[in-house]
Amino acid sequence: MIRLKINEVEALVGITRKNIRFYEAEGLLCPRRNSQNGYRDYGNAEVEALRRIKLLRKLGVPLEEIRQMQQGVHTVGDGMRRHLITLERERKNIESSLRLCAGLTDRQEPLEELDAQALLDEMAQLEREGTTFMNKQKQDTKRRRYVAPVLAAILMAVLMAGLIWLFLWAFAVDPAGAPPLPVLALFVVIPAAVVVGVIIALVQRIREIEQGEEDDAKRY
Repeated sequence: MIRLKINEVEALVGITRKNIRFYEAEGLLCPRRNSQNGYRDYGNAEVEALRRIKLLRKLGVPLEEIRQMQQGVHTVGDGMRRHLITLERERKNIESSLRLCAGLTDRQEPLEELDAQALLDEMAQLEREGTTFMNKQKQDTKRRRYVAPVLAAILMAVLMAGLIWLFLWAFAVDPAGAPPLPVLALFVVIPAAVVVGVIIALVQRIREIEQGEEDDAKRY
């Protein structure tokens, strides 16, 4: 029986560590705990389970449907038949959007003269009949989620860079009164390490915002 660490599973299956943890929290994956160190041990069963989850998620199957198939409530065929109904509904929604967009291709007036209310009324009627249109308004605010982590990272980096400059400036002004070089090097290395850590954390956070399974799962 193989025993893998989460970073090895991440590389083997092609699923991010965050997603693996998320699937564990959702009860779709239950790795064993190592009795000696308390760490999770992943084996062939967990790797295959993650591959199945990856396959089904790439097909757009909801998490709850995957859970039902894992528990044996639905077979693969049952689950996919149910998912086909959802895909068919989405196809009809796209066809409705295509018809409306195609109708607008013949309009020659500038945007300022477009009767948006008439089209919104038509869309509202289609929605009452069961059509669901894409709502890109929710994505318009997504970029705001970058602001806080980026500003925090910049602030911390500037602060640490200021400390480094202060230490080096003090050494240059009064070398005799400065601490020994090993201590000074430590004072410089620590803020520099903090800056590197902040940058790494920022990159990971941006990736989470772009690819986070938790946000994606909320659509189902």
